[in-house]
Amino acid sequence: MGIGEEIKELKELMKDQEAQKREKKFRIPFGKKVGRSQAKKNYVTLVKINENGQINFKKVQIDEQTFMEDGTPRLAAAGYVMYWKKNPFIILPSWSVEPFSPLDNYEKSLMGGTNSAGYRLLMNRMKNEQVSAKKQMGGMIKWIIGLGILAVIGYAIITGGAV
Repeated sequence: MGIGEEIKELKELMKDQEAQKREKKFRIPFGKKVGRSQAKKNYVTLVKINENGQINFKKVQIDEQTFMEDGTPRLAAAGYVMYWKKNPFIILPSWSVEPFSPLDNYEKSLMGGTNSAGYRLLMNRMKNEQVSAKKQMGGMIKWIIGLGILAVIGYAIITGGAV
């Protein structure tokens, strides 16, 4: 068995290990996901973030725009409910009575100047300009090559094929 064969075997083993290490997609834990009938009854998945960074999932029912968590009523207006793969959920920091609101956070980022929406628009515009410039150069090079070939053919016809 030569060194080349051993290297091939090692490469195959490495490919197999990389295939096994693929990232798993995130799924809401079984039993914590809200179905259609439960969503109609105002159930949501509660994603509670504790002080130590742990995340707990729980199914809760919203009653009069509030829900009970740890014996404390918490707000649950429409602005706090988000959807992920048709599953309504609320993110609740355990140190706050008010859940995370994407609308408020978006407005704060606009006021604070940390919003990336404008930057994304500028980057898309710059990428489009870059792509169109490359296409124009590619077309010009094709025309130059085509004209060169036509000139050679024309010269051959005019001189009768003799060089």
